[in-house]
Amino acid sequence: MKLYISLLSLLFISVSCKNTTQKSTADNQMAMKDPITTPAENGMEHAYFASGCFWCVEAVYESVKGVKEARSGYSGGTQPNPTYKQVSSGTTDYAEAVEVIYDPTVVSYQSLVDVFFGSQDPTTANRQGPDRGTQYRSIAFYQNEEQKQIIENTIKRLNESTYDGEIVTQVLPFQKFWEAEDYHQDYERNHMNDPYISSVSIPRINRFKKKFPELLKENSTH
Repeated sequence: MKLYISLLSLLFISVSCKNTTQKSTADNQMAMKDPITTPAENGMEHAYFASGCFWCVEAVYESVKGVKEARSGYSGGTQPNPTYKQVSSGTTDYAEAVEVIYDPTVVSYQSLVDVFFGSQDPTTANRQGPDRGTQYRSIAFYQNEEQKQIIENTIKRLNESTYDGEIVTQVLPFQKFWEAEDYHQDYERNHMNDPYISSVSIPRINRFKKKFPELLKENSTH
């Protein structure tokens, strides 16, 4: 279960202060790299996002028309074979992320970006709701210049219309997605009675659904 604000938050503050320079350097180095494109498979394309707990982000995207599957994992870091224990410690440069496998003839990349920003608070650095740490930071990963332009244009529009220039989402070239351990996949669907799912994930998902009813699959209910 995800950790709520407690004494562990104090530990996070201590650890994050020690690692701020290291992570800033890693992010700057990542931003300088050329993006890597995941090839389409059977007409299905891939997109990558991070915006807090991947249990919730995965469930959000799986409710969207045209999305075949969303997988929980880790991206934005450099160490090989990251584990949940390592990433959740907040001492790596990875973020909890999702891989979205979608049909571009049904849902556009622009719509996926709109879902990304519309299902989180993009103004809270290293935090989504009760989840704190660099592993929960908001990142939109692009695989080509067209995707980068879509993300940056969306940020510009939202900063002007809604967030008054306060969006802190990182825009980074995609490098690699490491799929999380099996027990994290479809976690929200398989653990509806988990206190974190019922008190944090489901309310967040329902807020998203209320904002974007036109994007939802017909059987997408909570």
